[in-house]
Amino acid sequence: MQLEFLGATGTVTGSKYLVSDGERQLLVDCGLFQGLKQLRLRNWAAVPFRASQVDAVMLTHAHIDHSGFIPRLVKLGFRGPVYCTPATQALCELLLPDSGRLQEEEADFANRHGHSKHSPALPLYTEEEARASLGRFKPVAFDEDFAPWQGWSLRLRLRPAGHILGAASVRVSAEGRSILFSGDLGRSDDLLMKSPAPPDDADVLVIESTYGDRAHREGDVLTELAAVVNRTAARGGVVVIPAFAVGRAQTLLLCIDHLKQARRIPDMPVYLNSPMAADATRIYSHCAGEHRLSPAQCNALGRAAKIVNTVEESKQLNRLTWPSIIVSASGMATGGRVLHHLRAYAPDPRNTILFAGYQAAGTRGASLVGGASSVKIFGEYVPVRAEVVNLDMLSAHADKEQLLAWAGAMAHAPKQVYITHGEPVAADALRLAIEERHGWPCEVPEYRQIVQL
Repeated sequence: MQLEFLGATGTVTGSKYLVSDGERQLLVDCGLFQGLKQLRLRNWAAVPFRASQVDAVMLTHAHIDHSGFIPRLVKLGFRGPVYCTPATQALCELLLPDSGRLQEEEADFANRHGHSKHSPALPLYTEEEARASLGRFKPVAFDEDFAPWQGWSLRLRLRPAGHILGAASVRVSAEGRSILFSGDLGRSDDLLMKSPAPPDDADVLVIESTYGDRAHREGDVLTELAAVVNRTAARGGVVVIPAFAVGRAQTLLLCIDHLKQARRIPDMPVYLNSPMAADATRIYSHCAGEHRLSPAQCNALGRAAKIVNTVEESKQLNRLTWPSIIVSASGMATGGRVLHHLRAYAPDPRNTILFAGYQAAGTRGASLVGGASSVKIFGEYVPVRAEVVNLDMLSAHADKEQLLAWAGAMAHAPKQVYITHGEPVAADALRLAIEERHGWPCEVPEYRQIVQL
């Protein structure tokens, strides 16, 4: 087998791994690059393979940095199946059309206001193209070996990875050789998702390193969240929370509802300005075996916030004059309705911008958390006078110690480990930690590096 690293190298986005056996090609993950412009330009560049010659795609989970390039791949000629868990399919049915719609809206806004260097600005793909690509999806269950193509010796097996609904680690095997892709690993102490399942054995391990250089901060997340909300309310301000529509939004709503019921925060309005997050919340009721929520807690998610559906309702949120909480996508403030809220509320020191997880380099979220005095939104620089807080205790990624423990649960040592899906410092820190603790040979691969197995 041959493995080529086509994304998530030196960054936490754009996950793509091309596995071939001389006859057929399997793409493990098919994500969009996000953050720094030089990374985002890769989404538009010619792919370093022929899309029509890829026989199948295997998704680890639904987040856009792992699934968001699929409609583009189909536009380029891919005609094979896209395998994933049932929950991942259900979430992609929400996420991919939304991604296409956002790109269309941003291109239209840029064309109307002259914010693009291109004339006209175009979306990478449209909502219609994203919906069409969903016809290629084929759900597969956890813990079942299957062949992605009839007559192909290569076989796949999925194990729960925590992180979000449907997230999986993927074992690829053929003729006595095997690769294990960790996917994005969840936390053993996650408020929402169950712990990742122990890893299968494999000759080669490809492991993520988002938090490969740090431990999650200890503390009581409810207490810290309550403190942020209470001091903002005391100033008469609005709390704007950029949140991933899948996973993070639901965790936040659960925490806010708990604090309200316990009267630890004021009974202030809470708005969920993400129809996709509202739809994703309903999926939790159908995936009881994957998360920690009881049926009553699933119902609580539905009552925790007022759902904002229309564009006009969204615009009205930018004119609030009383303490409120707005939860809106996207989690790193890279696009979506939350940008309008940031433009409206970032200049006022009474308000708070609350992030709830990792912020990739080059994103607005990273700039804001890093203390930027202004951020560029829709072609204009917006002053930042609001309080900015990063409640990273809500991250859905395993930290350094949890990554080491998960890898260490392999029954036999892998012959080689590749560290991906991390910023350079985090990836190299995990490389060193695995070498020191487990004594396994490790490497941080380069973009487009090819290894023979």
